[in-house]
Amino acid sequence: MTPLARLLIKSQFAFNLGFFAVLPYLAGHLGGALGFGGALVGLVLGLRSFSQQGLFVVGGALTDRYGPRPVVLAGCALRVVGFAWLALAENPWTVTGAVVLVGFAAALFSPAVESEIAREALRAERSGGPRRTRTLARFSAGGQAGALLGPALGALLLYGTGDAHFRTACLAGAAVFALVLAAHARLMPRGGGRERHPGEWRTVLGERRFLRLALAYSTYLLAYNQLYLALPAELDRATGSQAALGWLFALSSALVVFGSAPLERLAATRLDGPAMVRAGLLLIAAAFAATAALRTYEGLWAAATFTVLLTLGQMLVLPATRALLPDLVDERRLGLATGALSSLSGLVVLAASAPVGALLDHPGPAPWLLLATTPLLGLAFVPAARGPLAPGAKAPRRANGPQGVS
Repeated sequence: MTPLARLLIKSQFAFNLGFFAVLPYLAGHLGGALGFGGALVGLVLGLRSFSQQGLFVVGGALTDRYGPRPVVLAGCALRVVGFAWLALAENPWTVTGAVVLVGFAAALFSPAVESEIAREALRAERSGGPRRTRTLARFSAGGQAGALLGPALGALLLYGTGDAHFRTACLAGAAVFALVLAAHARLMPRGGGRERHPGEWRTVLGERRFLRLALAYSTYLLAYNQLYLALPAELDRATGSQAALGWLFALSSALVVFGSAPLERLAATRLDGPAMVRAGLLLIAAAFAATAALRTYEGLWAAATFTVLLTLGQMLVLPATRALLPDLVDERRLGLATGALSSLSGLVVLAASAPVGALLDHPGPAPWLLLATTPLLGLAFVPAARGPLAPGAKAPRRANGPQGVS
């Protein structure tokens, strides 16, 4: 791993650690300590999601224009301010302003870091280093490790701090982001900005192969979001409660943390990038089909099988999708493409969430079988690869070594 790749992986871990130390407890704080009604809590959480996922494309475009360093630093600084503000906010307007700021901070940070790790993975591959999918799998594992440990850190901070527990968690999260800001300010290379050219948005969004990948990724994201919608419904049906949900989330995170690198090594010897995406989508379809078949058994068999297969599919789809982007768009527009991929797929998920929720109200295995068709539809959209993504292939070593930071 190059020094920059290690920095980006560690910062992704720390960013998720600070975020998930607070996010799981936000709804309880709003409805409990602040006394907000259910509709207002839902609105605040929805605005946070939109200000993050919906604005990824803005962060990606700014990354292409100014380079990753200033965008990452701005995202970290806004997270520090947003979490400190959230610790003090007590009325709907101030809380809304704080959570929107927290979401927009991620809309800056995440596409900048994700596009730069894709560039760094590509540079390492071209100079004779590891395949780009291996670097990106480690990046996913680092982020998931933060998501796994973040709620535990939050629970530790919430325990024994009295009425100010949520404030303490927010300030601890702000401190984590301040450390990430300091690390990037010192270690992240400068440079990478470029002159803006008219029509670059049309160039990216007009690339048919990119749009096909975005559609395939949308089917993955819609299916993966069922960890938060269909899985709780299945637990209610099977056990009468959602007490096991936290354990299943921990199982999913642990699989990503410890299994991403071994699974990538196994898959890379047999599959190219598009085939890895297709294999992941097939595993996700199998997760829904297996759940439909196992619902006749008592206990957690169906829910656990769904969690494991869905997570294994994610571990193939996510790094392979990021690895394909440099083959589909100009590398100078990789930030815009990364942001657009998240924003477009987020809009698809938003549009489909209500129909899926209504579908899950129907008893029996039929909703699960219908959901299994979603990733199968995505198979038709996966584009072919360009570049050295053949099974077991490695790009030739360049005499001049890795290129400078973009």
